[in-house]
Amino acid sequence: MIRFFLKTMVTAVAVLIASYVLDGVSVDSTLTAILVAIVLGLLNSFIKPILIILTIPITIVTLGLFLLVINVLIVKWASEIVPNFTVNGWWSALLFSIIVSVVTSIIDGLTKSQYE
Repeated sequence: MIRFFLKTMVTAVAVLIASYVLDGVSVDSTLTAILVAIVLGLLNSFIKPILIILTIPITIVTLGLFLLVINVLIVKWASEIVPNFTVNGWWSALLFSIIVSVVTSIIDGLTKSQYE
């Protein structure tokens, strides 16, 4: 339970950083960022694996680049679900997903030994 909480907080910080860096992404408050982190976690846990399995042929043909499209879809769905979180356009969603992934990886790497 503590690990889930910490992972959610790390993702929320990454969401705030990405919204600060990108013009096309808007997060109104810290609570909204936490909700975005929870929704992204749920979508990535339950919906993304199904989409990956269903799109295996396209993913193979595009040498894995179609996974970026799936990431964009997940971010856009999260923006539809969470109020006060907006993502304008596909490029903003793509850059948002990349920034959140990179920032989350960096923070996880820096704090990994502390919460394991």
